[in-house]
Amino acid sequence: MIKKAKKNYAVNRDVSWMYFNRRILDEAANKTNPLLERLSFLGIYSNNLDEFFRVRVATLRRMIEIEENIHHVNLDTNKVLKKVLKLNEIYTKDFEATFLELYAELQSENIFLVNELQLTPKQEEYVDIFYREELMNSLFPILVSRMSVEPELNDKSIYLAVKISNSEKGEKNNKKEYALIEIPTGEFTRFLVLPKVGEKNCIMFLDDVIRFCLPRIFAQLNHDKYEAYTIKFTRDAEMEIDSTTYQSVLDKVQKGVKSRKNGLPVRFVYDREIPTDLLRFTEKLLRIDKNDVHVSSGRYHNLKDLISFPTLKRDELKYTSRPPIPILAFEESISLISLIRKKDQYLHCPYHSFDNFIRLLRESAINPEVKEIKISIYRLAKNSKVIKALICAAMNGKKVTAIVELLARFDESSNINWAKKMQDAGIKVILGVEGLKVHSKLAHITARKGNIACVGTGNFHEGTATVYTDFTLMTAHKGIVDDVENVFDFLEQPYLNPIFKQLIVAPQSMRKKIISMIKNEIDNAKKGLPAYIYCKINHIVDEKIIEKLYEASNAGVIIKLLVRGNCALITGVRKFSENIQAFGIIDRYLEHSRILIFANGGEERYFLGSADWMQRNLDNRVEVYTPVYDRELQMQLKTVIEFGLKDNVKARIVDGSGNNLINSNNDEIPFRSQEELYQFYKNRYEVNLLEKEQVKI
Repeated sequence: MIKKAKKNYAVNRDVSWMYFNRRILDEAANKTNPLLERLSFLGIYSNNLDEFFRVRVATLRRMIEIEENIHHVNLDTNKVLKKVLKLNEIYTKDFEATFLELYAELQSENIFLVNELQLTPKQEEYVDIFYREELMNSLFPILVSRMSVEPELNDKSIYLAVKISNSEKGEKNNKKEYALIEIPTGEFTRFLVLPKVGEKNCIMFLDDVIRFCLPRIFAQLNHDKYEAYTIKFTRDAEMEIDSTTYQSVLDKVQKGVKSRKNGLPVRFVYDREIPTDLLRFTEKLLRIDKNDVHVSSGRYHNLKDLISFPTLKRDELKYTSRPPIPILAFEESISLISLIRKKDQYLHCPYHSFDNFIRLLRESAINPEVKEIKISIYRLAKNSKVIKALICAAMNGKKVTAIVELLARFDESSNINWAKKMQDAGIKVILGVEGLKVHSKLAHITARKGNIACVGTGNFHEGTATVYTDFTLMTAHKGIVDDVENVFDFLEQPYLNPIFKQLIVAPQSMRKKIISMIKNEIDNAKKGLPAYIYCKINHIVDEKIIEKLYEASNAGVIIKLLVRGNCALITGVRKFSENIQAFGIIDRYLEHSRILIFANGGEERYFLGSADWMQRNLDNRVEVYTPVYDRELQMQLKTVIEFGLKDNVKARIVDGSGNNLINSNNDEIPFRSQEELYQFYKNRYEVNLLEKEQVKI
């Protein structure tokens, strides 16, 4: 029954992703959120959508093209693409409506977005000075009307398509020029704060600053009429990597990153007010054809920059600041390595500070008993303290090995640069495993008095650690520590066939073990034993896992899921998935930790790790789940899931419909899981501190 009904009870991953991004858009429209945070949610939505088109929509387009070439068109692929584009059309209108609503609300707070035609004389002078002293030498107009070949443009940028002409001449005698100007948001913020007008705070898009300066930019052309319209195009972001060429992995990836610049366009966004002649010329120049997605939009595009909208020191329009909560055991300990040997420790960022992990690396770099450090790196902060600590360790004579994943999407160039810096410092750098993406989050510290290991759910990245919820287990449990070392041995020597006694590792055994644990819950349900699965994860789309979850539901296993992103499950279907509930939480922090709890007949089993339930994670990546044995951490993992399931403020029902209704759970008392977790940790720290003071007395 399950296999026959599977297609009727599964949501396509790309459609489910659109539903997820819609939940972010809903938070932008949510009036209970602070005004500037709502702008930030719009920026996140826009940034997500851009990446989605570059990767997933491009993939769908490529699949259809291949199918057409072999005269075998898969109707499902066409159907999915049409559904995605239809949803995008609907959501785009809602996005624009929300932006206009926020625009009006900003004015009610005395914050005004002004364009080039609304400047006071004083503001005009300010913009002119800004142009001459800062902006001018960062603008490089391309006179495309004089070009015969397509210019090399950056699809991460936005451009002004400019039409230059003479106002006194008629259409026939008017020699028009067309130009493109890249808006240099890499060098400048997208927003220029202008001198106030009375009590009015005035902010100007950089796009409009350039529009105001067009007569100065094109003064040598002897024209007097300038029209500028924003355009944005999105290329296929998949890299072409030639696996047959005899090159180093580093060279291949560098070449692949360059090939991304030449990817074909898949989406073209333009100002709906753009003149037809300028639009047609631009489309032809950029090789935009009728099959590419055309989005007729408003004056401003690529609004991911709203994430960094000026705060103007208006703290009341942002979330209340929440400093990380200290960990008393860490504060009282001289040596974290010694502390971890006595008892498992953990971090739950951003409720706890990622600086605690940096402190562990720094201690390892100078501690005489530490002989070796191994770490897996997927994404890194711009000025990574993790790398600085590793370089320090190498300079202090420690043997340091870093596994660097060069194929971390959109971070390839950054990781290449860090790899070279580490190599120059004497660190042994291993550039992943060919054919497998290394996505696990591991560290292993070898010391004379006993080794320790760290297993995390998120990257060792101090930037994302302030906004992503992630756990890091720090343990001296010999079985786990030895298995972590075995993972590193495999990464250094991929021809090995290691056996893992504690860790669940992909691609070796993760799929098999997860299905086995689900089957165990099915067997226990049939025996009348406690049978349930609690799972917090980012994505669930793997067909075989989903089939097994449906089977478990039919057997009476209670399944409660917190799924942030893609979820192909359709829940609550009578006699099929009625025992499955799923919720997605969008709040001030991005929910990123992966937690698994299995009833196991009454003797619960707990795991945390790096893997989502997707085919790529289970079969084509190096991923790790670690068991959790410490009772305190087990309690905390369960608290996180219970709080999420109880959330009736930010949790939305993920049932496959795309309705994204709030999880009201019949509770009139508001319960916001992230706020409650913060207070939970704060209260616990204060109680521990009080108990310490009482002992002193």
